[in-house]
Amino acid sequence: MDDCIYFTNRTFENGRTVAWVFKKECAKCKGGLMIKPIKKGKPDKKSPFYVCTKCNNQEENSKIENELTLNIEYTCPHCQYNGETTTEYKRKIFEGIPSYVFECGGCGKSIGITKKMKSSKSKKSNADGN
Repeated sequence: MDDCIYFTNRTFENGRTVAWVFKKECAKCKGGLMIKPIKKGKPDKKSPFYVCTKCNNQEENSKIENELTLNIEYTCPHCQYNGETTTEYKRKIFEGIPSYVFECGGCGKSIGITKKMKSSKSKKSNADGN
């Protein structure tokens, strides 16, 4: 997990996905990893650049994120095919929701990994102290 920029483990009605994106190696020193700058002990998600962990080289978000690959292990919810694939680390609109989209190697149908949203039910129960 420390080597990942993104990691998710999702289950849905008849399938599952595990997806991750490894941190990119620094192009300048070849020894460090490109990460978001640390602010108050946490990565600054809104930072417009990534920083090398060894040489402090800075590169823009777009340059780094265009080169990243999303790795996926999945069980297709349509045909139950178990497989592995990769896709670009870029959300696309899938069924009206921004998602990482890939095709099943068995049936060829598109599968989307949506952004995790907090449900209004869990917000309400947390507010009530339950």
